[in-house]
This record gives sequence, structure tokens and C-alpha cells, in this order.
Amino acid sequence: MKSAFNRSIFAFAAIALLAGTTFASAQQQTDKNRALKKYESGTKEFWTHPPDDWFLGDETEAQKGLAPPSGPPTGASDTELAAMMKKIKLPPGFKIEVYASNVLAARQMAWGDKGTLFVGSFGLGNVYAIKDNNGKKEVKTILKGLNMPTGLAFQNGALYVIAVDKLIRYDNAEANLDNLGSGKVVYDDMPSYAAHGWKYIAVDKDGWFYLPFGPPFNIGIPPTSVSQIRRVDPKTGNAEIVALGVRNSVGGDVDPRTGKYWFTENARDWISDDLPSDKLNMISKIGEHFGYPYCHQGNLPDDKFAMGHKCSEFTPPVFNLGAHVAPLGMKFYTGSQFPAEYKNSILIAEHGSWNRHKYQGGRIVRITAGPDGKNAKQEIFASGWIEGDQGYLGRPADIVLDKDGSILVADDWAGAIYRISYSKK
Repeated sequence: MKSAFNRSIFAFAAIALLAGTTFASAQQQTDKNRALKKYESGTKEFWTHPPDDWFLGDETEAQKGLAPPSGPPTGASDTELAAMMKKIKLPPGFKIEVYASNVLAARQMAWGDKGTLFVGSFGLGNVYAIKDNNGKKEVKTILKGLNMPTGLAFQNGALYVIAVDKLIRYDNAEANLDNLGSGKVVYDDMPSYAAHGWKYIAVDKDGWFYLPFGPPFNIGIPPTSVSQIRRVDPKTGNAEIVALGVRNSVGGDVDPRTGKYWFTENARDWISDDLPSDKLNMISKIGEHFGYPYCHQGNLPDDKFAMGHKCSEFTPPVFNLGAHVAPLGMKFYTGSQFPAEYKNSILIAEHGSWNRHKYQGGRIVRITAGPDGKNAKQEIFASGWIEGDQGYLGRPADIVLDKDGSILVADDWAGAIYRISYSKK
């Protein structure tokens, strides 16, 4: 009986294995036979109603089937976060710890005047407030149902949240965390589509906001209302266009040395694993054009959309960060806790790849450059959020300076905020 039973088990296993192999082979054959996904992005109908999977258009045979991965819907558990912290590599003297967990899809952060940390989110429609309650971080969802509220800022007691096509002000925010109300829309001259419509806010010395406007596709001739950066006065709603030819920027900061605006930019997809490079840019004068869609990484004309333009016509990047590293939030380090050589360095949160067979990014890099953008150099500051070719433990999305000179890092994959600090040994 035992022998017959074992034979039955082996037979069943063989059938299951054969069926699985047959199904996998059929699936691979189906994927191989299907046509490449392609969208005609040059029509008004496309950019007024982008398809749900607009980012998958313009596939190449070599990269067919690549798609953005989905993070855990409930974020990482405290046990998982504790294990992750042991895997993060930092320079000597630095340490990383969990500042707050259960901050799902965490994106841009901003400090309130009374020590409240406000955090936007990607996809969930939430805005969070994190308060220190006797040493324990209390995470409260203070706004719900907004349209991709990734970007926010705090100024003169008010919380500003940008939800794709509306910049909303919530007055006296820290005193009203349990009832912020509907807020007041202070600027809404913005397209309403979500594709590359999520935004980031950087505040200059005059209290104006730098806002990026991405085009609703991977590559194409953009409508005139996008592929640009605007500078907006939240008090009056006045705005000016300060840069053109920008694909997808979700991070920037004002240089404390010069007052100039620097920003990260995600380059186009579907050329190859190693092209084009994502960028760090600086606006030195109003109206500069940074190349999109004609030229990428400062020296690579687009095969289809260059249309006779030369890369020399456009403002080159300060630094090419690498292909598909997905740079998002960035900050000039102005604190005093880190070693002196970090002063005025740029720390960039790289969200990491999807349009690449082996992911890269998923880390924090440090850029040093002169006030004029010359002599830029890069070094890896924090890494370890990617395991293997395509395994994310977390995805850094934003950086903010704490009052003690440490930095906080938002991770929208793990749904957490980390604190990185330094002490001499």
C-alpha cells in the first residue's frame, strides 16, 4: 500500500509539474506573441484621457513586459522594519532607525512650527500628521480622499497641500489636526489628469512655491500647460513659468548659497536598461529649456522626437545620476550635526527602477557641486533597500532636515519614516 501510495503521489506531482510547465510555457508564448504596447501620445484625446496603463506604452522587444511593482498594501511590519534597518549601509559614524511606522505610501514631508511632521501620500489620498507623544510617535490621518496629495509645505501657520490640480491651504493647521475642514483653494490653473500630475513643493525665500508639471505620457510632444516648472505665489495665485522641457520632476530645493532652484528629473522609459540617465538640474535663468522631449541626459537626441533639434540647444544637467534610478525628493544639507564636508551637499532620495531588468537606485546619494553647478560629484550615502535583481525592501521618496541636524527619510514602499543621525565615536 505504501508503495502504491507513493507511486500515486509521484504521478500526481509529475502531472502537476507538467501542467505548471505547460501553463508557464503557454504564458511565455502568449507574452512573446502579443504585440508591443504602443500609444499615440501626439493626440489631444490621449492627454485629456490617458489610458490606465499609459506608462507601459512605447515598449521595446528587449524590455517587453516590464511594469511598475506594487508595494505591500499595509506597509512593512515593525519586525520587518527592524530587520531592514540592519541591512542599510551608511558611512562610518552614521546610524539609521525607524522614526515612525504605518505611514502608508509616504511621500513629501514638511515640519509645522510646533514640531508636527506632516506627510503626503501617493495613491491613497491621505495626509498624515506625526506628533511626539512622550517619546512615542503618534501617526494621525488628518485628510482623506484627496487626489494624489504627494506634495505639501508649511508656511505662516498654514499647511499647503497640492492634489494634482489644486493647491489647498489649511489655516492654523497644528491647532486643528482633528478638523482641518475643506481648506481654501489658492491656485488651480493646472491640468486635472493624474498621469505625471502628482507634484512636489519647494519654498523660496520670498515664500513662493516651485511646482513641477509633468506630461501625461512617457514620451511625446507635450501640451503647452505641462513639461515645465512654475513659480507660484500662494498668497495671490500669481504664477510664472521658470523652466521648460522637463519630463517628470518630483523633487527640488532652493540652494541656500544662491537662491537658485535645483531639481531632480526622471528621464523617459523604453530605450534600454542603461539609457537614458535621470538628472539633477539647476535653473540659472528664467525660461531655460532642459531638453524634453527632444534630447535626454544632455547628449542623447530622441530617436523620434528630436525632429532636427541638437542637444546643444538645451540646458545640460548638472549631473547625470544613472538610468532608471528615479530620483525624487532632495535637500541641501544645512544642519550642523553631520561632518563639516556635508554642509550644502545635496542628498537625493532615489526611488529605484521599474523599467529595467536589474533594478538600481533605491538609495540615498550625496552630490557635491559648486554654486554654479560646476564640478559635481556623487557618492552613495545610504543603500541596502534592494535585494537581488528586483527585490525591494523599501523605496526612499523624500528627505527633510530635523531641527537637531539629523535627516528624516520617507519610504512609500514600506510605509515608514526613518531617521539618520551622526555622532563621533
